Amino acid sequence: MKKLPFRSTAFKARNQGTVYLYSPEDRIEVLSKLLEGCGFKVVFNDYTVTSFENKVLCHYESSRLEAKQNLFLVEATEYGAWVEPLVSYLDERNGYTEVDLLHSSYFLHQKSFTILSSKRTQVVKRTLDILFSFFLLVLTIPIALITAILIKLESRGPVLYKQQRTGQYNQEFHVIKFRSMRQDAESNGAQWASKYDSRVTRVGKFIRRTRIDELPQLINVLKGEMSLVGPRPEREVFIKELEKRIPYYRFRHAVKPGVTGLAQTSYRYGESVEDAVWKHKYDIHYIKHHRTLTDLKILLKTVKVVIFGMGQ
Repeated sequence: MKKLPFRSTAFKARNQGTVYLYSPEDRIEVLSKLLEGCGFKVVFNDYTVTSFENKVLCHYESSRLEAKQNLFLVEATEYGAWVEPLVSYLDERNGYTEVDLLHSSYFLHQKSFTILSSKRTQVVKRTLDILFSFFLLVLTIPIALITAILIKLESRGPVLYKQQRTGQYNQEFHVIKFRSMRQDAESNGAQWASKYDSRVTRVGKFIRRTRIDELPQLINVLKGEMSLVGPRPEREVFIKELEKRIPYYRFRHAVKPGVTGLAQTSYRYGESVEDAVWKHKYDIHYIKHHRTLTDLKILLKTVKVVIFGMGQ
């Protein structure tokens, strides 16, 4: 092996067209299917590689590899290869987390989740929540008043709608929204909301598309039940169904739910379990890679949605 200089060109290798992946043999078939259409070629378990410049080496379930196989990965790192877990590599490359690849060890290094382990990060996030929420509440008073009048004129029922949702640490609270559906919308029990839901009123369609219906949730933020940015709060009846089918679904409750979030600005309106899986991919990625700058970018993108009516 030819040893490369410190900070070699391997650090530029993330977007190379070929990834060398090392995993137990019994996982190759599953990984091959999951990585179909990933945009790069995957070479499995090639231990004959000797030149590591501009190469990406990923590993999956490396604890199950033989000692000499793990030694190969350690030496590849020493000689300048870019070596990292497959989940981490896909995180950075795709902008979301492949939840089907997750296992418990991913969540057991709490220091890598700065939003969970850093008090400074939590204080900054809470301070921004309070300042921005108060400013937005004052700024949008005229919009809120007009919305309330239109809701009242169109249909019977309250202007505001309260619904029990599950928040941080699985604690339930009542989320506040402008009512966008008929008053009898759930007379037959809880139902998934859909993009073209017949229960939605004419005013409701507009305030949903522009996200105006979410404005009262700023009160939830000031009360400390929500954050401006985070995973959307879901109802417990749906959570119990989703956690049976989506790995580590309740981990989203490690942080406060958000008025908006990475999933909302990155994925279409969710109305199925498949959509919930995709949103969970973005939610886990947000929790793992949270930064204050990311929150600001998501807020700016949300403002764009509100102004130009680009909501799903």
